[in-house]
Amino acid sequence: MTLSPRYDVVVLGGGPAGAATATLLARRNRKVLLLERERFPRFHIGESLMPATAHSFHALGFWDKMVASPFPRKHSVQFFLPSGAATAPFYFAEVEAEEIAVTWQVERALFDRMLLDHARESGAEVIQGAVAREVLMEGERAVGVRADLPGADATEILAPVVVDATGQSSILSRKYRLKQMDPNLKNAAFFTRYRGARRDPGRDGGATLVLHTANQQAWFWFIPLQDDMVSVGVVGPLEYLIGHRTADPAAVYDEELQICPALKERVRHAEKLIDVKVLMDFSYMSSRIAGDGWVLVGDAFGFLDPIYSSGVLLGLQGAEMVADAVDHAFATGDFSATVLGAHGPRFVAGMEAVRRLVYAFYAPDFSFKRFLGRYPECRDPLVHLLTGNVYRVSVDPLLEALASTGIYPPDYRPLRLGETGA
Repeated sequence: MTLSPRYDVVVLGGGPAGAATATLLARRNRKVLLLERERFPRFHIGESLMPATAHSFHALGFWDKMVASPFPRKHSVQFFLPSGAATAPFYFAEVEAEEIAVTWQVERALFDRMLLDHARESGAEVIQGAVAREVLMEGERAVGVRADLPGADATEILAPVVVDATGQSSILSRKYRLKQMDPNLKNAAFFTRYRGARRDPGRDGGATLVLHTANQQAWFWFIPLQDDMVSVGVVGPLEYLIGHRTADPAAVYDEELQICPALKERVRHAEKLIDVKVLMDFSYMSSRIAGDGWVLVGDAFGFLDPIYSSGVLLGLQGAEMVADAVDHAFATGDFSATVLGAHGPRFVAGMEAVRRLVYAFYAPDFSFKRFLGRYPECRDPLVHLLTGNVYRVSVDPLLEALASTGIYPPDYRPLRLGETGA
């Protein structure tokens, strides 16, 4: 394996945020090396996309590949009450142009590999099976990485910018102890896949369904995938789903399925394809987004509860902002935290908008139907938020109306970077 003596940027992590960052910078003629620990394809959860990812796909030159993909089209999101009754679907076409009012439900093993391959095709050098051990520092400034590469241990690679896209295990967030957990969003998810589950007809066949359990302690996702597969999972507070239960994940999952009649009927005759898996869905954000010579992107910076499927959107939008910041750093010769993290406040504002809707979903007795009955003018801002338009359209009227209902707990604090965060 022959490496260049020096790169412009080293990206650690080949998930959507890392692959997108590498793609954008390589397309701007930066010399980019991307190091990924695993070998793709690999299983990953988080299959549902928000329509606003379309803007990122166009920026990446990836749109045509998505159009040609086998992934089901997603036109809407629909919520089911604890009684099993369904709300009217929220169709993205209510607020978006036809072309980008439809998104996809993606099998992440294939989708992530497509993005990583696209980064390579765009000019980034990609090495899989590479384990990043540490970020090299000169004083407080990052100057490269030390990594174990296939067939070559403890290799030092120099670059004026290191992008940490290593997900929830973030190398730099751990190094500087930046992760701040959301005390009210400590959930767990138990999930599996089926083949042959009942879907709705027509354009509703690819919709994301969100179904409350009868006791309102948890909710299920139902996400149609290609090849007649669906991803189904239950999410609830850690102490509820795990604290008093058996250690058998399948038993926990089945107990919750029994009290979600609308979902139970959909999977009654379906074949379960994989054993039930468990994931901790803790929400968190880092107190800093950048330092001298380094920047965080994607889950390495923060993660939100999966209820609105915002993970890939925030990863791709963050990648666009990081690429712009890195470009500016090279243009000015200034690789300081101030320049590399200049996008931080704007990015966090979008993340906070989604978080406020997450809190609304979990608020006791909150109902979108009742809320829109009281505030009908908020329907369009709500659909914009469900679409993912947190950086292109103001949803302030919706956020102000939600705040006026008193649904947020007394200890609610908006997401903000620390004093040195940007």
